[in-house]
Amino acid sequence: MDAVTQGKLDRKAVLLRFLLAVLFVLIFGLIRLVFQFTVLFQHVYMLIAAEPNMAVHRFSGRLAAYAAQVVRYATAHTGTRPFPFADFPSESETGENP
Repeated sequence: MDAVTQGKLDRKAVLLRFLLAVLFVLIFGLIRLVFQFTVLFQHVYMLIAAEPNMAVHRFSGRLAAYAAQVVRYATAHTGTRPFPFADFPSESETGENP
């Protein structure tokens, strides 16, 4: 946990966290674009193949877990910085049963 989520407000830590939050807001915009493409691709694939693409299914679960990490960090809910400062979420972190 960092000083911000522990309740101790150090101005330098808050400024750094704010700058990182702005960066993650921009990254979240990219996540939205990837999400939109993934939705489109998966549904076109299902129309053609009559079944979902499991690679896209796994990726979209990991993308959703990453988006949740970004939101939690940017809103100061957690002090754990998301990717690229930590590992990208694994399939076990998606909340789905394999």
